[in-house]
Amino acid sequence: MRGALTAALAWSAVAAVAGAGEKADVVATVGGDAITASELDDAVGSSLFMWETEGYNQKVKVIGQLIDQRLESEAAAGRGVTVEALEKAEVEDKAAPVAEAEVNSTYERVKARFPDKGEPELKGLITADLKRRNEQLRRNDFLRDLRSKTTTRILLDPPRLAVADAGAPSKGPQSAPVTMIEFSDFQCPYCGRAAPVVKKLEETYGDKVRIVFRNFPLSIHPQAPKAAEAAACARDQGKFWEMHDRLFAHQDKLQVADMKTAAAELGLDSKAFEECLDSGRHEAIWKADQKEAESYGVSATPWFFVNGRALSGAQPYESFAQVIDDELLRRGAAGAKAK
Repeated sequence: MRGALTAALAWSAVAAVAGAGEKADVVATVGGDAITASELDDAVGSSLFMWETEGYNQKVKVIGQLIDQRLESEAAAGRGVTVEALEKAEVEDKAAPVAEAEVNSTYERVKARFPDKGEPELKGLITADLKRRNEQLRRNDFLRDLRSKTTTRILLDPPRLAVADAGAPSKGPQSAPVTMIEFSDFQCPYCGRAAPVVKKLEETYGDKVRIVFRNFPLSIHPQAPKAAEAAACARDQGKFWEMHDRLFAHQDKLQVADMKTAAAELGLDSKAFEECLDSGRHEAIWKADQKEAESYGVSATPWFFVNGRALSGAQPYESFAQVIDDELLRRGAAGAKAK
């Protein structure tokens, strides 16, 4: 009875606020005051989007497992065997054998970390671990083969964030069905590792993908801000991407003198470039990019938004291709690949 009374009083407070002309989007009350959904959104900010993205990725992982289970069950039924028998025949029996040389080399590399284990015991553990690894590799190949024979699609809608390109340097047509916005740091080694992957995506997908580059120089990289300005100065002369590629290819040469040398070697007007870089007139560009990136929840580099879908870190080509192919399928674009 007491619980019902408390609930009724709380509802009365909500109704009073709504009746007073406020929006009926109250998520909590403090005495007679209301906390609204819009206040909650402002307080949570971009964190909610990141949580939603993490939740979506976990759901997709589970969906993938369910798809694999379904495919294995169908394959086993088609052969008239159990799933266990199918896995033994296709995974355990076909996994690469553990090479003695690999066991010995691994033992030499790790034995100092396990002083309490004798050689036979440690080598036994290493052999078992390598066997599991080889079986997992074979399982991945087997499941990939099963998927290649059946069209599968994940229809769960991903969370998206409206990310502006802010007139930043871009490649690809405005009409491209997929826009990939990258927040990057010219001194970041992971960004340097991602650069050839982005280049491969550009070459593979052509005019189906528009690539946008924005800056997010990290405080731990003192040369990154000036490198961002150097790229902007090169853009003034129509050679942003040439400087972009040069900076990532030579991350050990990001001093101001190095960048001036690079500009000359790229055929830029050296005097105009040096005046631009020394003046710092493009400092506002990377600062604006940085501030906006933080509002999106960006906290590290490289960080990508593919049609508003977050993808962080130096991911392999396949991770980007999976998201891009999914986006092309969702938009009915030609050349999309069903998985």
